[in-house]
Order: sequence, then structure tokens, then C-alpha cells
Amino acid sequence: MIIPKSKEEIELMRESALVVSRTLGVLAEHVKPGVTTLELDKIAEEYIRSQDAVPGFLGLYDFPNTLCMSPNAQVVHGIPNDEPLKEGDIISIDCGAVKNGYYGDHAYTFKVGQVSPEVEKLLQVTKESLYQGLREFKIGNRVGDVGYAIQNYAEKHGYGVVRELVGHGIGKTMHEDPEMPNYGRRGRGKKFVEGMVVAIEPMINMGSKRIIQLKDGWTILTKDGLPSAHFEHDVALVDGKPQLLSTFDYIYEALGISSEEENEFKKVTNTTKA
Repeated sequence: MIIPKSKEEIELMRESALVVSRTLGVLAEHVKPGVTTLELDKIAEEYIRSQDAVPGFLGLYDFPNTLCMSPNAQVVHGIPNDEPLKEGDIISIDCGAVKNGYYGDHAYTFKVGQVSPEVEKLLQVTKESLYQGLREFKIGNRVGDVGYAIQNYAEKHGYGVVRELVGHGIGKTMHEDPEMPNYGRRGRGKKFVEGMVVAIEPMINMGSKRIIQLKDGWTILTKDGLPSAHFEHDVALVDGKPQLLSTFDYIYEALGISSEEENEFKKVTNTTKA
């Protein structure tokens, strides 16, 4: 059952999402060759707690850490460890936080130093596919419209779209209805309704869509060992249109990147003077 949120609840969820956004911005300054994912995990937990929030993943379904840290061929749900990141790696950092009783949850795949042109393209296309999906999250559409947009864009570039893992509704619990696959058919699936909030998160593989799971019960890998990328935003349906609750702006500020990619999805502030 879809649980629509009031505008007041959406603003509370924006606060939760922005805790995650700021956490990813802090981590952006530390993602470098030689740092371990456990070190990054500690930085994230300390920062989240400093924001009058608590880590959303720690203990959820018995997950042992604050962050899901998934380098290179790991798709999602990687467990932080003592292995240092290396020049040329990529690392998906998926982060959750709870504030005011609501969850925020989003992710970004970072470059560790310089990466190959092939990997650079994978990251670019995966992030672009996220925005393709966001544009279809509007009144009159259905779940399949978002999935189709993501799938069509990624497969057009020759990439594999993971089937077994999907986005989701979000609110007072991490995972709510509806599931938001990154594949689908236009006009199929549940209808979007005003006030719903979802996490849209393309997981796109450079090669095959097929995946395997490690014996730790969490880590998901590409079956062919090729890299995978993952980007995620929290988005609300407000006045019939998609409105981002999360942002990559803090990441871009830390990395010195100028971007207008989110502008069409940002909350419009009325600046008209009487």
C-alpha cells in the first residue's frame, strides 16, 4: 500500500534526506587512494549523529555498518572493511539516516583518483539514467514508466540493468510500497499519487545484468566481474511533479564541480514581493 505524505511530512523527510546529502558531501573530501571503507564508515556515523540523526542502515535487517560500500564490480550492499581504496577504483557509497522519525536514503558512485574513459562513461550514463527516470515520476504515470526510461537509456549505451534489486517507497520505514524497478514497460504498474515519496536508484553494469551474492549474505557482485555504478535520489510527488528531497550539491561543492543537473527537480521558492 502506497502511503502518501502531507506537505509537512515531506518537509520533515527533506531534512532527513539532506542529512544524507551532507554526509556524502563530507565523505567526498575523504574518498582518495589509501583510505579504507571502514575509515569512511566511521566518519559518516560521527557526522550523522552530530546532526541530531541516527544512521539508518546500522542494525537494519542486522546490517553491521553505517554505510553500504561497494567498489568496482560490487553492485550494492558491500560491507566496509580494512582494504585501502586504490587509484582508478570506483566506490558506490549508499547512506541512510533517520531524523524526525523519517528515513533519508541515497547514494553516489565516486571516482578514486583518475578512472578509465570506459568507467567514466559508465558513471555518466548511470547518473543520466537516474534523471531520465525522475522525469517520468509524475501524475498520470505509473511505476513502469520510470523503469522503462531508465532501462531504455542504459541499454541504449550497451549496459546491463540489474533486475533483482530495485528502488522503493520511503517514509517512517526504509522500504515502503511501491517497489521501483529500473526496468519495465510503459503504462504498467502502480499509479503515482500526490504526496508519495520514493527512492529511485539505477544499478547499472558495464557488462551483463547478471549478479551473484557473496557468502556474507550482503555483498552483491556482477557475475562477469565488470564494474557497476549506482546513483540514488529521494524524490517526492508535489503538485503532480517530481521534487528532489536529496541533492548531490554538497558532493559537487566538495569536488569543485559545477552542475545544473538538478535544477528542474528542485523546490520552487516564491520570491515575489508585494
